[in-house]
Amino acid sequence: MREGGVFNMDIMESTYAKAKANLKKIAFPEATEEKILRAARQAMDEGLCVPYLVGDPEAIGNAAKGNDISLDGMNIVDGTDIAYRDTTIGEYRKDHQLLSAKSLALRCTDPMYFALILQAIGRVDIMFSGLVHSTGDVVLAGQVIVGLKEGIKTPSSVGIFQIPGYEGSEGQYLAFGDSAVCANPDAEELASIAIATCDTVKSLVGWEPRCALLSFSTDGSADHPLVQKIVEAKRIANQLRPDLKIDGEFQLDAAINPAVAGKKVRRSSEVAGRANIVIWPDLNVGNIGVKLVQQLAHADAYGPMLQGFAKIVCDCSRSSPVSELVGNIAMSVVRAQDA
Repeated sequence: MREGGVFNMDIMESTYAKAKANLKKIAFPEATEEKILRAARQAMDEGLCVPYLVGDPEAIGNAAKGNDISLDGMNIVDGTDIAYRDTTIGEYRKDHQLLSAKSLALRCTDPMYFALILQAIGRVDIMFSGLVHSTGDVVLAGQVIVGLKEGIKTPSSVGIFQIPGYEGSEGQYLAFGDSAVCANPDAEELASIAIATCDTVKSLVGWEPRCALLSFSTDGSADHPLVQKIVEAKRIANQLRPDLKIDGEFQLDAAINPAVAGKKVRRSSEVAGRANIVIWPDLNVGNIGVKLVQQLAHADAYGPMLQGFAKIVCDCSRSSPVSELVGNIAMSVVRAQDA
């Protein structure tokens, strides 16, 4: 669940401690995958979560046996038990009428959908997948079954840089969104991304968010439809969440450098020059920005973590080692504690 490097131990130690203090139930619908089984086993043994392996019990058992992984103490949810599945779908449909029972039963042939239904009705707190399912699959299923948080228009992602030599308002760290999901957000979607990123970062690392909406313009230095989108996003975000410090439009230097902000931003701002979160205007900028900081500044970029859903829906990287998956599990638990 990172785009490079190893999470700084002070942050990870704090994250592990928080996770252990308030355990959450995690559904693992890809429970025949060796790395998922090893991560779930390790997370349970370290006291980070309560695992629920969702799927065909026989297949899960065979996978565990074939990889010499103990299932002792783990919960196994039989997604092939038609009576149990139908009862669970019936409970889900009491509050979710969009899809018919027949349509849901068909979708539940994929354990991820059944895991999300279990999450939606509160039997588990987190759904964790991504080794078999693509990001698009996870995002679509999460939207259909769990839905989005109130006030959030689009799912998105968040990450955190650790940049050697950078001296920002949070030391070497700077959070960012969105670099993985929403390709060309409109103003409403950009506002949603900013709000969700503030909430995620605060719940994960405890910062008081100071969120800058980035542009090639600072405070009207350029007049262009692309700039107006950022201005409108700020207006919407401020209207929806006046409790959050979200400001812009700012060029990157004006967002994070106090000296530059002092010259370019000729008004009072709690964000300018002190931003600890930056919001890319689109996925082109986000993807390029992340890779520039990684390649030229040798930064570690932790993420992307999905956000914006009514509950914590996780999409891990297929290339993640088990240690990284366990870290992802711990961070998901911490996020769920405030969800």
